[in-house]
Amino acid sequence: MGRTVVHLTLIGLQLALASILPNKDDWDVYSFHINSTVTSRYATTVITSRVANRMNESKEIEFHVRIPKNAFISKFRMFINGQVYDGVVKAKEQAQQQYTEAVSRGESAGLVSSVGRTLEEFKTSVTVAAHKKVTFELTYEELMKRTHGKYELQIHAQPMQPVRDFKVDVYIHEEAGISFIDVKGGLSTKGFANAITKTHVNKQAWVYFYPTVDQQTMCDNCGEQGMNGDLVIVYDVNRNNGLGDISKSPGYFVHHFAPSNLPRISKNVVFVIDKSGSMQGRKIAQTRIALIHILNDLAEDDHFGVITFDGNIFPWKLELVQANSKNVESAKNFARNIQAGGYTDINQALLQGANMLNTHDRDGSASILILLTDGQPTKGVKNLEKIQSNVRGAVAGKFPLYCLGFGFDVDFKFLEKMSLQNNGVARRIYEDSDADLQLKGFYEEVATPLLTDVTMIYVGGTNLTQTNFSQYYNGSEIVVAGQITDNDIETFTPQVVAISSNRRLVFSDQNRIVESGGSVSDDLIQKVWAYLTVKQLLEKELQLSGPEKEQVKKEALRLSLKFSFVTPLTSMVVTKPLGETIHVLHKPKECETPQRRKSPGLAPLLHRFLLKAENQTVPLCFDVSGALSLKLLHHPSRELFVNGELDSVANGGFERIFIHFKTDQHVEIDTKGVTVRDGQTETHLTGQDLVTAGSVTMIMRNNEIDIAAGDMRLVILVHKKNSIKFLWPVLRQHPSANNTDGLLALKSAVYEEVQQVAATKLKIKNQEINVTSGNANDYSIASPLMMNCWLTSADSALQRPLADFIVPQL
Repeated sequence: MGRTVVHLTLIGLQLALASILPNKDDWDVYSFHINSTVTSRYATTVITSRVANRMNESKEIEFHVRIPKNAFISKFRMFINGQVYDGVVKAKEQAQQQYTEAVSRGESAGLVSSVGRTLEEFKTSVTVAAHKKVTFELTYEELMKRTHGKYELQIHAQPMQPVRDFKVDVYIHEEAGISFIDVKGGLSTKGFANAITKTHVNKQAWVYFYPTVDQQTMCDNCGEQGMNGDLVIVYDVNRNNGLGDISKSPGYFVHHFAPSNLPRISKNVVFVIDKSGSMQGRKIAQTRIALIHILNDLAEDDHFGVITFDGNIFPWKLELVQANSKNVESAKNFARNIQAGGYTDINQALLQGANMLNTHDRDGSASILILLTDGQPTKGVKNLEKIQSNVRGAVAGKFPLYCLGFGFDVDFKFLEKMSLQNNGVARRIYEDSDADLQLKGFYEEVATPLLTDVTMIYVGGTNLTQTNFSQYYNGSEIVVAGQITDNDIETFTPQVVAISSNRRLVFSDQNRIVESGGSVSDDLIQKVWAYLTVKQLLEKELQLSGPEKEQVKKEALRLSLKFSFVTPLTSMVVTKPLGETIHVLHKPKECETPQRRKSPGLAPLLHRFLLKAENQTVPLCFDVSGALSLKLLHHPSRELFVNGELDSVANGGFERIFIHFKTDQHVEIDTKGVTVRDGQTETHLTGQDLVTAGSVTMIMRNNEIDIAAGDMRLVILVHKKNSIKFLWPVLRQHPSANNTDGLLALKSAVYEEVQQVAATKLKIKNQEINVTSGNANDYSIASPLMMNCWLTSADSALQRPLADFIVPQL
C-alpha cells in the first residue's frame, strides 16, 4: 500500500466532516506560521494559524496540529473579533468537572492523544461568524535530547489545505558553537529544494522553509489538502573533553556534559528475548534479524550472553563468553533458529540474565541487561510487583536494565517502572516494517559506554535534578539543572567524577562556564530546570507508593501549574466565547490511551455484552465497568489486530475502533468516519467508495462499515442512543486460523441450568456459576432488540480473566 490515509464520511448518517476536511469555499486557512527558537538545546515553538469563514453563516472551524511527545504545551490562545481567549492550565482534578460535563452531553473534548512514535495530537474547534476570522496560537516547549551524536528538532506540518502564506522559521543559538546543521524529513525532498534556506555562522543558525502553493500540492506527501509531513532540523554543538557547557544566572544553572574522544569501555551484555506464542510471525522474524545485526556489531573485547524464553528458559550459553568471531557466529546460528511458542515467564528469564552478569563481574567493564518482550507474564511469577521486587534485588543497582516493549499488548507501565527502578529506560518498539531497525537503533544508543558511576557535584547548588548516572554512552548527553544557593554565583563550583575503565576521572574546567545574558536569559535557565524537574518527578512518582508518592506528585503538580506546563498531572481548559462547548486538553503517558472518565459520585459506567449460547435460547451476559480499551480480534498469523475503546454512554458501545495490519498501516474508526493511516501520512477522501488498503478492503453502507481481510469479514454498525452515536463490531465471517483471540473470536458458550431454591446456577465446563435473570440490547443487528439473558461476572462468562481482553493502548 502506498503511504495514504483514507477518510470516509458516513453519508447515511449525515455526519459533517467540515472540521476535518475544509472546503476552500467554506473556510480558508490563509496564513500558517511555525516559529521555533532553540537556545542552549531548549526549544520553544509557536504555531499560528489564521482562518477565515467564507460562508454566509456561522461555521465550526477546527485547529488540529501535531507536536513532539517529549514537549509540554505551555500556552494556547484564540483571537476572535478583537477578543483574546486564553487556555488556562489547571490541576487535572479541577478541570474534571468541565470535562465530564462535556462528555455527558455527548460532546467531544479537546484532547492530546498519542498519534505515532514521536508525535501527539492537539485538536480543538470554535464557531466563527459569517465572513469573520479566527487566529489560533499554540506554544510548546521541549529540551532537546542528544542521541547518536546529534539533536533533532521535529516540526510537523499539516495545515489541511494549501496555504498562501505558509512559513517555518527556525533560529538556533548555542554558546558552545554549532558544529554542523542539516535539514531532513519528508518535507526536505528535491521538490522543496528551493523552498529551504539554511544559514550557519559559528554560534547561530537559521532555517527558513517557505514553499509555494504549487509546491504544497506536488511533493511526495502533498495533495489537494496540502502538505503532510515533517521537517527535521539536525545539529550538534562543539565538544571538548572538559566539564562541558554550564549556563548560569543569579538564581539557576543548567549543565550539559558530553565529553568526546574518551576511550570506550568494554561491556558485558545479556540479551533476554521473549519467544512466547504471541511473538510468532513477523515479530520473531524481525527480532532474529535485529539480534544478528547486533551480534555482528559487538567488539571483540565485549562479553555477551543470549537468553530466549517462553514458559521455560533457553540460554545459548550458561555464562558470558567473549565476542570473538567463533562465539559470535555460534550465537548467530542460535538466533537464526529462534522459534516462537509457549507461555511467558519474564521473572525467571530476567533473574537468570542478572545472575549471568553478577557472576561475570569484570573490572573496568560496563554491564547491561536488555529485555525484549511483547506481552505480560503468563507462567511462573505473574504478580507484577513481585517480579519488579525480584529483579530489583537481583540487579542490586550494579547495572542498568533496559526494557523494550514490542507492540501494544505489552504492559508498558510495568516495563517502565521496572526499568526506572534499575537505572534504565523503557522503549516501545512499534510493530512496523522497520521494527528490526528500531531494535538495532536502540542498541546503538547504549553500545559504547565511555564512563561509569558518573557523579555530578555542585558546591553552592541546591534543588538539583538527577546527579548520579550509572553509565554515560557515546553520542548521548547528561543534563543537570538546579538552583544556586543564595544566588551566589561566585561560590558556585561544579565538578564531575566518573570512572573510565579502572581510572577515576575528575572534570573541572571553569573556562566552559557561560554567564547569563545575551542569548541565555535567566527565565530560560529557570524553565529548563523546571522542565527537567517535572519530567524526573513524574518518573520518580511512578516508582513510589504511599505518602512519598503523593509528596512527589504534589511537587510535580506545583511546578507544572507555576510554569503552565500541560503534563499528565494537569489539564488545559480551552476557554471559548460564551455558550460554546468547553474543551479540556489532557496529555497522555506512553503507557496509556486517553480514556473518557465518569463524573465523580455517579454509579460506575457499565457496558453489557451478550455471549450467544450453543443449543440454548437464553444467552449469557456480563458487564464491563469503565471506558476501557478492549482486545476485539487478534489474528497474529495474518498480522491483523482489532482493538476498541468503550464510550461514556451507559450500556452504549464503542467510541473508537482501531485496526492494525501488516507493516505500519492502521485504520481508525469513529462515528464520524474512517481514517486509514500509513505511518504518519494522511490523505482524506469522502463518499461511499470501495477502499483497498493492502489486504484489507472497506466499504460504507448507510449505518455500517464493511471490512474484509482474507477469510475474515468484520462489520461495524453505527447505533444511536440518547442522541449519542456509538459503534458496535460484529464478526460476520470467522477466520479459518485457530490462533485468533479477542472478544469477537469467542465461541458460543456451552452451559446447562442447575436449578436451586436460593438461586439459579449454570454449569460451564464442570464449574457451577451463580447467575441472575437480566436483559441486554443485542447490538449485533441493525435494529437492536432487547433480549433476556443470564447475567454473571465477566470472568465467569468468558471462562478467563477479563484482564486478558484489556489492552493498554488502542
